[in-house]
Amino acid sequence: MRVVIRLFFRLIRLILTPFMLLAEWLTTPKAISRSAAQQAEIDNACKQLALYQFKACPFCIKVRKEMARLGLNIEKRDAQHNAQYRAELAAQGGKISVPCLRITTGSADATEVQWLYESADIIHYLQQRFGAN
Repeated sequence: MRVVIRLFFRLIRLILTPFMLLAEWLTTPKAISRSAAQQAEIDNACKQLALYQFKACPFCIKVRKEMARLGLNIEKRDAQHNAQYRAELAAQGGKISVPCLRITTGSADATEVQWLYESADIIHYLQQRFGAN
């Protein structure tokens, strides 16, 4: 019985995934307008960030939409299909839960890594750090 239930939910995910991705594509907002110098500065700051995500996770979609709205070029790491990223998330982040934003701070000598879980917390962080004032 357990196998049947598991297969049922996999089938549901298989059917819904294309619709969720299409809805994301259709409803993703345009990025806020910045000067070229401001955008270059933000792009440089985004190099210290990485989003661990699953492609069809609704909470990940929510974070990606906010990233698009803010015009952020943050590296997206697929923790569902890439074993290396999944292992990093488990070993360094402490749990396999997405979305998770990896924030690297500090210099080359002393880097500090913070793992931020929960879509609402990630969105709040991105709005505070990169939002238009």
